Amino acid sequence: MRVLLSVATSLDGYIDDASAQRLLLSNADDFDRVDQIRAESDAILIGAQTLRSDNPRLLVNSAERRAARVSAGMPEYPVKVTVTDSGDLDPQLRFWHTGGERLVYTSDAGAAKLGDRLHGLAEVISLGERLTLTDLVDDLDKRGIHRLMVEGGTGMHTGFLAADLVDEIRLAIAPILVGDPAAPRFVGPAEFPGGTGRRMHLAGVEQLGDVAVLNYLVSPASDPQN
Repeated sequence: MRVLLSVATSLDGYIDDASAQRLLLSNADDFDRVDQIRAESDAILIGAQTLRSDNPRLLVNSAERRAARVSAGMPEYPVKVTVTDSGDLDPQLRFWHTGGERLVYTSDAGAAKLGDRLHGLAEVISLGERLTLTDLVDDLDKRGIHRLMVEGGTGMHTGFLAADLVDEIRLAIAPILVGDPAAPRFVGPAEFPGGTGRRMHLAGVEQLGDVAVLNYLVSPASDPQN
């Protein structure tokens, strides 16, 4: 499976501010770029905290791109995936009532807490006593998901990178500063494979209005780019 991590940050590495209202970092052209990546993906994943705070629909918005997916023999929408340890998910969120197939990955304890709350809305998959992203990726691969787009938030970005599961990063940088230690960042503290000696390969830079998009390819930890 190929895993693409998609994120927009401020110049100082924040993905949001600490206010109740979501900070819009992207512009219209960048949102369209993200919609194209979604259309090219088999599944889109976000963490439960992002699901609760942003209440996203997580759809391919372009009718032309959805039609192209159907013409290519794909479902109209990518599979939508979320991850929760706690099982604390509100069935009223928009995520459950739009698009196509929806999957929830959790632990045994999380599945027990969820009970039948999402019955008819999503398939709940317990990965055992302990939820790991490696097991999640393996299960998605068995389900025929070959292109996974990870859209956040901090916990998911950090977890996928720390587990060495990311093949590519699309990083959009907005020309603003947040500077609030209470606001969420792109990644949190972790032991990343290869540490500071591991350099990713810059495969492209794109300007979309006032947003710069960096495309990084992530080499295996055992084969660092120099």
